Amino acid sequence: MAMIKEFKEFVMRGNVIDLAIGVIIGGAFNKIVSSLIEDIITPLMLKPVLEAANVATLQDYAWHGAKIGLFISSVITFILTAFVLFLIIKGMNAAKRKQEAAPVAAPEPSTQEKLLMEIRDALKK
Repeated sequence: MAMIKEFKEFVMRGNVIDLAIGVIIGGAFNKIVSSLIEDIITPLMLKPVLEAANVATLQDYAWHGAKIGLFISSVITFILTAFVLFLIIKGMNAAKRKQEAAPVAAPEPSTQEKLLMEIRDALKK
């Protein structure tokens, strides 16, 4: 029974939940980037290259039986994913720096503290 309790505590920790959410969002993001590569970049930018190679899609491109097109598509997907993640992290770091750089104003003294300061000042006189 103690092992189940430990496992429950482990799973319910913030780090594990954050990691699970990150993996799920990463999977969805991967589909978006793959669609960007396959449906937009490949037809628009690589169309002349594919026509010269007599290939309909990048994934169909092969050289001596090796599916080079799949590899190229994977490399482009990785580079775009890494670049977008770089931009996101860069933006988050810039926002953090702005937040840290903003000077924190001293909190205004409470009514009780104000009265005590007035009494102190009156006693000094």
